[in-house]
Amino acid sequence: MHDAAPARLIARRPAAALRGEVAIPGDKSISHRALMFGALAVGETRITGLLTGEDVLRTAAAMRALGAEVVADPDGTWRVAGRGVGGLTEPEDVLDMGNSGTAARLLCGILATHPLFAVMTGDASLRRRPMRRVIEPLSATGARFATREGGRLPLAVEGARDALPLDYVVPVPSAQVKSAVLLAGLNAQGTTRVEEREATRDHSENMLRHFGASVSVELAGAGRIITLHGQPELRAADVTVPGDPSSAAFPLVAALLVPGSALRLKGVGLNPLRTGLFTTLLEMGADMSVEDHRIEGGEPVGDLLVRHGPLRGVEVPPERAPSMIDEYPILAVAAACASGTTRMRGLKELRVKESDRLAATAALLQVNGVRVEIEGDDMIVHGTGAPPAGGGLVATHMDHRIAMAALVLGLVTAQPVTADEAGFIDTSFPGFVALMNGLGADLAPA
Repeated sequence: MHDAAPARLIARRPAAALRGEVAIPGDKSISHRALMFGALAVGETRITGLLTGEDVLRTAAAMRALGAEVVADPDGTWRVAGRGVGGLTEPEDVLDMGNSGTAARLLCGILATHPLFAVMTGDASLRRRPMRRVIEPLSATGARFATREGGRLPLAVEGARDALPLDYVVPVPSAQVKSAVLLAGLNAQGTTRVEEREATRDHSENMLRHFGASVSVELAGAGRIITLHGQPELRAADVTVPGDPSSAAFPLVAALLVPGSALRLKGVGLNPLRTGLFTTLLEMGADMSVEDHRIEGGEPVGDLLVRHGPLRGVEVPPERAPSMIDEYPILAVAAACASGTTRMRGLKELRVKESDRLAATAALLQVNGVRVEIEGDDMIVHGTGAPPAGGGLVATHMDHRIAMAALVLGLVTAQPVTADEAGFIDTSFPGFVALMNGLGADLAPA
C-alpha cells in the first residue's frame, strides 16, 4: 500500500521541467469490473495491474463478503475464485462502499437478481449521491429497495428470487446505470436489453464478452442498443488492467503546462469511449502522440508521449461529455493557461459527481484569478495564454479530481495553490504525490 496523501497539500512552480517515464495506476472502472466479474465466474481469475486505491479495495471487500475468495499476492497479482452467476451468498454485515459511486451502483445491479438481503452504505460524500437512477430500473426485476429520503444511502436490497429481465432506455448518458442493468441481467432468465441515446464507456460489454457472456451491440444513431442473454456460465478469465486514462490526465496536463517538460506515460488505456480529453487537447494544439499501440484484455492500450507547448481555447461539444466526464476539472486547468476562450458544453452530469463538480471546478479557477462563467450546463473559461495568478485555497469538497486539478494548476501559477483536503486522492490515484514529485513536481504538505 502507498502512504496516504497528507490532508492539506500545496503546489509550487518546480525548479525545473517535468521529465521521465512512468506507469499510470490501473484503470479504476476496469478494476471494479474485473473483481465483480471474477466473483461471478466459475474458476480462478488472475488480475494484474489492479488499482489498489481505496475505492477498488472496497469492491474487493464486498465481493469477499458475498462469498467469493479474493486474495492479493505479494507480487501484486490478485486472484479471485468466483461463485458463478447466481451463486453469491448473503453478507453477514453492512457493505461499506467508501467513496465509490461506481462500486455502489454496479453492486446494486448484482444484488438485485440474487435472492439475498444486503445493506449498503458509504462515506459522507457517497451518502449524498443519488442512487435512484439505478434503483428505479432495477426494481422492475422484482428486487425491493429501501433507502433514505431522496434515494440515498444507506440502502437495503432484497434481491429477486425469480428475476425478470429488463428492457430499459437509459434517460441520461451513464455507464454506471447501463452496467447495473446488464449486471442484473446476468442472473435473470431471458434477454436483457439496454438502449443508450449517447454511447458511454463500454468496459462492461468488453469484459462480459471476455468472461464468456453473449453480448451484442447494435448502433442506433449516436447511441447503442446492448443485448445480453441471461444466466450464462461465466468462465474465469485473466485480466490485465490498463493504466487509467482519467489518472493519466493529471501528469499529462502538467507536462503540457510546465515549460520544457517531456513525459512518457506507459500502458495507458485508449478506449475511444474514454479519450475525449485527449481529442480535446489535440484540438487545443497539444504536443501528444501514441507509441506501442496494442490490445490487452479486450482494451486498446498505448504509451503516451507528451511535451510542453502553447494551447489555444476551443469549443468542446456536448456529445463528447460521456467520453471525458471525469476530466473536465483538469481540462479547465489547461483552458485557464491557454490563449483564448474555451467553452465546455453540456456538463449537467458533473453536478452529481463526488461533489457538484461543475461549481467546484469554477470555484477552483476563480479563487486562483481565472475568469470563468457557468451558463446553464456550460462552463466558459477565459485563458490569457499566461499562467494565472494562483495563491488560492481550493475547497475540494472531498473530491479527488478537484484536489489533483488544483495541484496541477499550482505547478504553473505565479503564487502557490493549496488544496484544503487531499487525502481522498488515494481513492483513485494512490501514490499521486510521490509519482508527480518523482517527475520533478513540487507538491508538499501545507
